Amino acid sequence: MELLASKRQEGEKLNWGPFIWGSIAGVAPWIAIALYMTGAGGDINPPWFVWAIVGTYFVAFNTFPVNMVLQYKKVGKWKDYLYGERTYIVLSLVAKSILAWLVLFGAFQPA
Repeated sequence: MELLASKRQEGEKLNWGPFIWGSIAGVAPWIAIALYMTGAGGDINPPWFVWAIVGTYFVAFNTFPVNMVLQYKKVGKWKDYLYGERTYIVLSLVAKSILAWLVLFGAFQPA
């Protein structure tokens, strides 16, 4: 997507094909995770922290494409390219920090 966007002329329409195909490909693992977590694969009852990790990861994972769309459509503060890039850095730091805390809390759960 970035390669195509960097080669387009000013005013030329952006090709969203890679984003769309990437989104379609990205749905498959989430479907598999949802089926596994809800017990479609057998008698499975994950602890609370696993649900928290998967839910947090889902939200965190999907904020990146939202940032990308806002950046390419130049909405509000995302008109400044560097704002979108800084947002990626903050999203990455926040997502990894939350996941690290969830894993830590999960590791301290009684057996």
